[in-house]
Amino acid sequence: MRADEAPDRGHINHDDRFRGWVTTLVITLIAALTRFANLGYPTDAGTPIFDEKHYAPQAWQVLQNGGIEDNPGYELIVHPPLAKQLIAIGHAMFGYTGFGWRFASAVAGTVLVLLIVRIARRMTGSTLLGAVAGLLLIADGVAMVASRTALLDIFMTVFIVGAFGALLVDRQQVIDRLEIVRAQGRISDSPFGPRLGFRWWRFGGGVLLGLACASKWGGLYYVAFFGLLCVMSDVAARRAAGVPRPWLGALRRDTPAALASLVLVPIGLYLASFWAWFASETGVDRHIVGIKVGTDGPFTWVPDALRSLWFYSAHVLSFHESLTNSAGNHHGWESKPWTWPMSLRPLLYYISDDGSLTSCGAEKCVSAVMIIGTPAMWWLALPVLGWALWRIATRRDWRYAWILVGYGAGFLPWFLNLDRQMYFFYAVPLAPFLILGLTMVLGEVLGPQSAGAERRKLGLMLVSGYVALVVVNFLWLWPILTGDVISDQRWQMELWLPSWK
Repeated sequence: MRADEAPDRGHINHDDRFRGWVTTLVITLIAALTRFANLGYPTDAGTPIFDEKHYAPQAWQVLQNGGIEDNPGYELIVHPPLAKQLIAIGHAMFGYTGFGWRFASAVAGTVLVLLIVRIARRMTGSTLLGAVAGLLLIADGVAMVASRTALLDIFMTVFIVGAFGALLVDRQQVIDRLEIVRAQGRISDSPFGPRLGFRWWRFGGGVLLGLACASKWGGLYYVAFFGLLCVMSDVAARRAAGVPRPWLGALRRDTPAALASLVLVPIGLYLASFWAWFASETGVDRHIVGIKVGTDGPFTWVPDALRSLWFYSAHVLSFHESLTNSAGNHHGWESKPWTWPMSLRPLLYYISDDGSLTSCGAEKCVSAVMIIGTPAMWWLALPVLGWALWRIATRRDWRYAWILVGYGAGFLPWFLNLDRQMYFFYAVPLAPFLILGLTMVLGEVLGPQSAGAERRKLGLMLVSGYVALVVVNFLWLWPILTGDVISDQRWQMELWLPSWK
């Protein structure tokens, strides 16, 4: 990235910091209003909808059983415990109700908006663009529905985005520390460059990645992608500072500690999330050693608890691997990853159209919840991704590279096994990175501060017009994101494409 394009973090004055936080809190409040409005509706006759039927009861078991699920009917828990433990907090506060089992998701979805405002502001150096990013995320149908249902993806996503933000701060701190050494004339004292001390933000990123993995196994992909991103970022920082051998310098000075922060710490946090399972007598497969796992062999030195957890994890993996189309597993609303960037095949979570609803003023009323990307944003995904690649190739803009890594970590791994049964809600982690990419493009439309007044005025009009279009599109979709009762005619008008039906 060229120096004249880089946001100057060191010269943001105190007034702008104050405005930045006021803006952040206002946008976050708006997000909370949308996420919590009528949160307890709809339910399926007082019971959870869609896959809430798995996680809301399991979270209730977590609350009742000292932190673990019993799940006697299936003899298998298919995801790590952290997200369900967080859902259980809502149960503890509000009981086994729609509001109770969705409360933690709404909190996570609100925090996600706060994080995106701060991250976009850091990447662009603009409080205005930070606010734009927050508004776009508020108006995204995917983030909206994920924040209002008791599924696990919103928890993994908020931890992933938090880790992304922490690593962004770490990147800037590395640059600042290297600049101090360079200014002192000591950058070439060693061909590998200086040691940079303990990097607390990178450590924090590792903690958040561990929490992502403890919510869903999909967090593992981000450990790999973000780990490689950090190595490349360290190399680039050392090269820019004038370190004689930046690759070796990064590998010797930075990578060992990075492995500890971004690999060992997540492993430790993942294991720690099973605290209740380790302490239990009745956890699924907790005492499987001596029953289905032998007491001899080359791994007898491993504690029985860890061997039991390994067996349990292999059991879970086997379950997921069996959910394939070739094995006869089909669902009317499943989709493959190439349809996700443009939200071509959304997912219907709930529908009631059996004539029991009469409050819409029409002959037939419908209440439905569908997770769907706001078209005004998601239909631009391919151009935005293409523009990001162009900017990386022609301007070496690191910001687009970071966004593409985050997007790719949530998208590319799903192509490894296309036979697997898949659904659009797996694309929830794509939403914040798509919006960061859109915000970067809107920043270029807006123009730099150094542009003339007329240029900035035109840019502001275009950006404002686009944000208004997104908000209008979101408001049109609102009934099918929240389950509002509408006429059957309006329901049909909401379904823009044949693949949405």
